[in-house]
Amino acid sequence: MAQFFRNTLLFSFIVLFSISGYAQQFYASSEYGVKLGAGHYFGDINPDYGLKRPMPAVGAFFRYHFNPYISTRASMDYSILGYADDLSKNAYQQQRNLSFNTNILEVALMAEFNFFWFSTGDPMHRFTPYLAGGIGAFYYEPTARFEGHTYKLRLLGTEGQLTDAYKDRRYQPFSVCFPIGFGFKYWVRPGLNIGFEVINRFTLTDYMDDVSTTYVGIDQFANDPMHPTAGAALQDRSLLTNGQKLGRAGKQRGDDAFKDQYLFAQFTLSFQLKTYKCPSHLDGIWEP
Repeated sequence: MAQFFRNTLLFSFIVLFSISGYAQQFYASSEYGVKLGAGHYFGDINPDYGLKRPMPAVGAFFRYHFNPYISTRASMDYSILGYADDLSKNAYQQQRNLSFNTNILEVALMAEFNFFWFSTGDPMHRFTPYLAGGIGAFYYEPTARFEGHTYKLRLLGTEGQLTDAYKDRRYQPFSVCFPIGFGFKYWVRPGLNIGFEVINRFTLTDYMDDVSTTYVGIDQFANDPMHPTAGAALQDRSLLTNGQKLGRAGKQRGDDAFKDQYLFAQFTLSFQLKTYKCPSHLDGIWEP
């Protein structure tokens, strides 16, 4: 009897070990990750898509794998973006002399399509390039410096937004964006994935930089010529270059034909936890 008990116990351990080892091959469809890289702005102050002022960009995301080719993810990203006319080689922009900075806080929902079968822990399906696209919303608030102080340009109405005549130019510090881009991911060990992606954001605002249409002229601002208000000074900064004034009412200040954009290029690090449940794409339905 003792021998039988020992054999039974030994057999049970072998079975449990085998089941455990087999189960450890499986990883949950849920994935949790972080992102770190750089962001850049494109718009009226950077119309030629220059890359002279990249800024740090961080984020976090949750990804869900429907199968080895298709997944969706929710993400949150943060950066501080900006640009300045003095970074341009264009003579008009240098004379215009505008600049801005803004915090960017974005939440987005995107779908991903893998070019190759991807499954963490499977040596035969270790990496894949992918396409990503979706929709998001973001917060922004362009600011600029004047006489040692930082001002929120939206509240100054630099293109006449505080007057009834130009109230159609008013904008809110929230807008919608459409992230579109590509990436590459690779599992370095089962459950641990790394990657790199470049995602551009097409937005529905042209005031991310507080520049869009035309100058409204100094008369739209309560202003003492000897002591200009922040709004009067920041709507036309051309006098700070060579004294030639650009800000005549009706003269082009920006180009409202194209909305502003921003881009994030980021490395990703993500985790998938082990599960004892066989994922649906391994139960025979999604076999390659």
